Amino acid sequence: MFDARLRSALAPAFDAIARRIDHPWVTPNRLTALNLAAGLASAVLAAAEQWIPALIMWLLCRLADGLDGPLARRRADDPSQHSGQGGYWDICADFIVYGATVIGVAIGANAAYEAPWLPFLLVLFSYYINGGSFLAFSSIAERQGKQLDDGRSLSFLGGLAEGAETVLVHSLWLIFPAAAAHIAVAWAVLVSISAGHRVVAGFHALR
Repeated sequence: MFDARLRSALAPAFDAIARRIDHPWVTPNRLTALNLAAGLASAVLAAAEQWIPALIMWLLCRLADGLDGPLARRRADDPSQHSGQGGYWDICADFIVYGATVIGVAIGANAAYEAPWLPFLLVLFSYYINGGSFLAFSSIAERQGKQLDDGRSLSFLGGLAEGAETVLVHSLWLIFPAAAAHIAVAWAVLVSISAGHRVVAGFHALR
């Protein structure tokens, strides 16, 4: 919901950081690998009830995810940046991280506070619908020449629950783990509504 405005507001800062780290040994794909590694570390730490270290790893993961795109655009003249490999690697890493962190928080919250599993299963189910709908739309829209170009590798249909909200909610889980299950219920509802909107919007956009 806030992604477009937030990306616009943060773009100068991310571009400045990308300029500073623009060295041959720092590549967009390696930043994506850092995103994946930090995200998995966050999940493991959450499962071990190490909430603050898990939060730090989660925020590092999201920082790396925010920097791989600006760095890739700085290297737009490099033919390897036009293969689609980076965009594919990025979305795979994100899906792995999102799923792993939900599971990690669920394990940790259940062990520490006897939080029920169902809310976290509902979040994963809503992620499944959300991800499947926008990936299917992006693929078909590309073939039909109806892709949405906002500078990212895939065509993203907007919705109530996007990247900014995901960063916030996953952070709240780690800051308030005792309330993680209640947050998960609200988040599952919001993501499900967003997924339904994407299904309908994508259907009409592909007419």
